[in-house]
Order: sequence, then C-alpha cells, then structure tokens
Amino acid sequence: MDRLTDQQLLGEYAERRSEPAFAELVRRHVDLVYSAAVRMVRDAHLAEDVTQGVFAALARNARQLAERPVLSGWLHRTAQNLAANTVRSDVRRRAREQEAAAMNELLSGEPDAAWEDIAPQLDAALGELSEVDRDALLLRYFQRKSAREMAQALGLSEEAAQKRVSRAVERLRECFAKRGLAVGASGLMVVISANAVQAAPGGLAAAISTAAAVTGTTAASVLTATATKAIAMTALQKTVVAATLAAALASSVFIQLRHRSSMREADQALRPQAGQLARLQAENQRLSNLAAQASSPNQLDDLQKLRAQAAGLRGQTKELAALEEEKGRLRTQNLPQAGRSKTALEIKEEGMAKLNYSKDWMLAFLEFADRNQGQFPTNLSQAAAFLPDSRKEEAAAISDQLEIVYHGSRDALTNPANVLVLRERQAWQFSNGNWEKVYVFADGHSEIHAAPDGYFDAWEQERIIAPPTP
Repeated sequence: MDRLTDQQLLGEYAERRSEPAFAELVRRHVDLVYSAAVRMVRDAHLAEDVTQGVFAALARNARQLAERPVLSGWLHRTAQNLAANTVRSDVRRRAREQEAAAMNELLSGEPDAAWEDIAPQLDAALGELSEVDRDALLLRYFQRKSAREMAQALGLSEEAAQKRVSRAVERLRECFAKRGLAVGASGLMVVISANAVQAAPGGLAAAISTAAAVTGTTAASVLTATATKAIAMTALQKTVVAATLAAALASSVFIQLRHRSSMREADQALRPQAGQLARLQAENQRLSNLAAQASSPNQLDDLQKLRAQAAGLRGQTKELAALEEEKGRLRTQNLPQAGRSKTALEIKEEGMAKLNYSKDWMLAFLEFADRNQGQFPTNLSQAAAFLPDSRKEEAAAISDQLEIVYHGSRDALTNPANVLVLRERQAWQFSNGNWEKVYVFADGHSEIHAAPDGYFDAWEQERIIAPPTP
C-alpha cells in the first residue's frame, strides 16, 4: 500500500471500500491534520475530534477526490472549516457554564419567601402572556434549554431568541406587578428556574409507562431494534453521522422559517371557521340551558323548537370540529420529520432561502446609501431599518451568518457588479460534496459560489477591494 499514490488509495477505497487503503491515507496525513487542528482550536481533545471529522469527510467524498492531484490542501481546508465550527460550539458551551454559575450565585442570596409569593400566581400570570412569549419562557427557564436549543425550537437566530425571552420576562414581571407583587426581572427568573419544575412522584412515570406499553408494544419493539443498531455502529460511522448532523444544523433555521410560514397560512385560512365554532358552541350551550329550565306545559312547544335548533347546531359544531382537526393535520404536515435526512432538493431550497434573504440585506444597504451620500453602512444594524417588513424577521435570522467586506462609498465603484459587499461567514457542504457560500455584490445581485475543495480565498480576492483613501 505504501507504494500507491494518494489518488490510487482513494480509488481503491471508493471502488472496493478497502480498509487498508484508507488506513494508509490516515497514516500519511494524520499528523498534518492534527497539527493544524491543535493550532486552530488550542485543545488536544478538541483537535482529536476535528481530526476524526476531517477523515470522516474524506471517507464520504473519496470518489470525488480520487482525481485531485494534491490531497493535503483539501484536508487542511476541511480541518479549518470543522475547527471553526468546533471553536464556536466551545465558546457557546463556556457561555452557558458562566450563565449557570451566575444563576447559582444569584440564587444563593435569594430569600425562600420569594417563591412562596410567586408560586400561587405564576400559572395565572403565564396564562395572560401571548403564546410566543409563554413558549419562550417555558423553553428557557422551565425546560432549561440553552440559547442555541431554544433558537432552533423557535426558528430564530440565537440573538433574536434571547431578545424574545427578555421581552417575555418583562411582560411576566408586569403581570406580577398588576397583582401587587413587585419583583426584579433577574430575581424573578432565578427563582422560577430553580423552583418551577419539581420531580414527579417516583411511581407516576412507571405507571404511565406501563399503561403506554399495553398499546405500544409494536412501536417499542421497533425502537428497541433501532437503538440496538445504533449501539452497534462503528466509531467511524458515528463520526460520519455526527458530521452530517452538524452540517444539517447550520441551515436548520431556514427550514423552520418555511414551516412557520406554512403554519401561519393554515392558521389564517382556518381562523374564520374557528371563530364560528366558538360562537356556535356558545349558542348551543345557551339553548341547552333554556331547554333545561323549560318545565311547565306552556313551554313544551318552545322546548321542541329549542331542541330542533340545538340538534342543528350540534351538526354544524361537528362540521367545524372536523375543520379544526384538519387544521391540526396541516400543522403536523408542516413540522420537520425527526430522523429523516434532508434531500438534495431541500438543501438546495435552503441555499435559495439564504440567497434571497442576503439580497434583502443588499437592497437595504443600497437604500441606506441613497440616504447617506452614497456611503454603505459599516454594520448590519444600520441597514436593518430598511429591510422589507414582510421579510424582516426572516432576513434578520441570518444576520449573524453574514459579514461586510466593503465599507466604502457606492459612488466610488466603477464596476459594482464585480465588487463584493457581503459574504456568508462559513461555507456549507452540498449533497454532492461541494462547499458553497452566498455572496452579494454592490449592484444588488447575489449568487452562490461553489468550490469542490472549500477554498474560496483566490476567488474572493479578485472581487474584494479596499475603499479609496480620502
């Protein structure tokens, strides 16, 4: 094996899944990849994870890379991309640990009496909040979700999700203030987080599980078989799965945005029927009450009429209940299916969503320049006010994924169609193995550029210019 070239070894692995061939590739390049990973993540254990991820990607893309003359360049670029993701994840983990430590410190000085005052009124106050505010609080302080997990559940960026939580906390505090209970926002959340969710009786979970097992034996068997197969996976397979999941998470926000849009449309379509259902149910109840009160002989005729009307209303109520059930079905259809890998079409749609929202940002940049003597904004927050209202939330969701590469004047450009203003910070991998990034140009158009090896520097340098000196 040591006499074969890298290309021949890749060919052997791609065609015959030769483990000796792949082991030889690892032996040749593992030192290079690990050394680069250590320099970038500055932690030996994290560097090992990055190295495993790089060779998992190599195994996945062996067929496409078999004709590549120099393999080390691709390995280094892939290590750089994975290291960047690892560093971001590590920073977020440390932030969560610091937040937990701060909460514990606050909790240690909080009097026990505060919870005794809050507990009797907590659920009523939560009931007064809007659904979006209540969901944000339950995810963050009752289910103890991290900022990242909460953002994924709500279909928002981490920054937008944290702002939503802050707003919900303030509104909950106002609800308590109306009840004569004055408490600071930070103290309120510390007490709730520490006391709101308590352990259920030990026998309760067992009783529920036993009851569910009676009707779910078949499903349980399937799940057990699936779990057994998962345990039996090799270390390499587990690494490949982990890398695939990491790539999927990078773009999950756009799937969530599409699902939310579909659900909003379903809600709007069925809202009139839901209102009619409520009115009919109220009228039905009123007629039933009148019928119960009709006991004298003189009221028999009215009673018969009321019963006929009530029967008709019950029929209409059933029809509207069926509509409500259809609404629930539409909601379920628009939720992502757990455990299903995204198709090439879905990944392409996510890329197109990024492209469209990036173009919204560039149009906002151009409008900002029109009002500021042709000068482009120096940060995204300056342009955010010019985003279209109908797409503002979706465009804002990708703000942390974009960076500005030109800070000069629009009027100083001689060929704006070839000058980059915005670019996506991190490349993402398409189903064919290519790495892709979104770019936006000074004339307002946007495009997705692909690179098989994930190397974009040379292409970018031809289209990035420094602003002219005054």
